[in-house]
Amino acid sequence: MPHHATRRLLGRARELEVLEQLLRDVRDGRSRVLVLRGEAGVGKSALLAHLAERAAPSQTVQAAGVEAESDFAYSALQRLCAPLLSHLDRLPPVQQDALRVAFGLSAGNPPEMLLVGLAVLGLFAEAAAASPLVCLVDDAQCLDLMSQRILAFVGRRLDAESVALVFAERAASGEGPEAFAGLPDLTLPGLADADARALLDGALVAPVDARVRDRIVAETGGNPLALLELPRDLSPVELAFGFARPGAGPLASQVEEGFRRRVDALPADTRALLLVAAVEPVGDTAAVACAASARHRGRGRGGGRDGGPDHTGGPGAVPSSPGAVSYTHL
Repeated sequence: MPHHATRRLLGRARELEVLEQLLRDVRDGRSRVLVLRGEAGVGKSALLAHLAERAAPSQTVQAAGVEAESDFAYSALQRLCAPLLSHLDRLPPVQQDALRVAFGLSAGNPPEMLLVGLAVLGLFAEAAAASPLVCLVDDAQCLDLMSQRILAFVGRRLDAESVALVFAERAASGEGPEAFAGLPDLTLPGLADADARALLDGALVAPVDARVRDRIVAETGGNPLALLELPRDLSPVELAFGFARPGAGPLASQVEEGFRRRVDALPADTRALLLVAAVEPVGDTAAVACAASARHRGRGRGGGRDGGPDHTGGPGAVPSSPGAVSYTHL
C-alpha cells in the first residue's frame, strides 16, 4: 500500500479488518453490504479508496452522489452500472427494457421500480459470475432518490452472488437516508488522541507546544481531514489560538476556506485546468488534457499564462487510479 494511503488510514485498524473480512466473504462466494457513516472529513472516502485498492483483481465499479444531479432520476445508478452493461443482454427481456429506459438508452414509459431493482440485481449477479464484483458508492447522502431506493433494494436481496455493495455517507449512525435504514453499517468516530497527535505531527510545518497540539486535537475531535488541512494555513502563533478562535466558522467551513484560498493563489490557467478536471464527469485525464489543449489552442498558445505548462498539483487534486483524477473533498 502506498505511503500516503498508510498515513490517511492511521488509527483505522478496526475498520480495515471489517473491510478485509468483507472481501474475504465476497471471494468465498457470499455477498456483503455495508454503509460507512461519519462526519465530513472523518475518512470515509479514504476507506473506499483502500477497499478499491485491496479488491484487485476483482472487478470494481464506483459512483458518487453529486448534489447537482440529485434531481435526475437514476443518474448515480447509471454511472455505477455503465461498466457492466455488456452483461445486459443476459437478463430477461422485460428487465433489459426497464434498464434501457431508466438509463435513457431507449424510449418508453417510466419502468416500474421493482423491474429496475430486479434488473440491477441480475446485472450485478451476471457480472460477478466470472469474477467477484465490488461496488463502491461515495457521498451516498447526495444520491438521487431513485438510485437510493434501487441500490437499497438490491442491497437487501444480495445473498450468494460474490458481490460487495459499500456506501459511504455523511451522517451519524441512524441519520442517513431512509432508503438505507436497516442495512449493515459502520460508524467512523474521530481518531483516538494518540493517532490524532501522530497525524497532526506529520502535517505541522513547524514544532508547536505540546499544550497547543493537545488543544488542536481536542478541537478537531480527531477529524483526520481537519488535522491534515487546517494547520497548513496557520502560523505557529495562529495555531496557539486554536481553531475555535473568535470569528472562525465550523471546522468543515474552515477546511473549505483553506481550499479556496489555495485555489485563489494559483495562476489563472491552473485554476481553469482545475475547473475542467472538476466538471469532467469521470475524472478521465485524457479528456481533461484534450479540453485544456483545446482551450489553449483557442487562445493561441499551448501552455500556461507564461507559455509554459500549467501546474497540475492543485489543492486536493489526486490521482484516484491510472488515467483518472479526483479531488479531496469534505
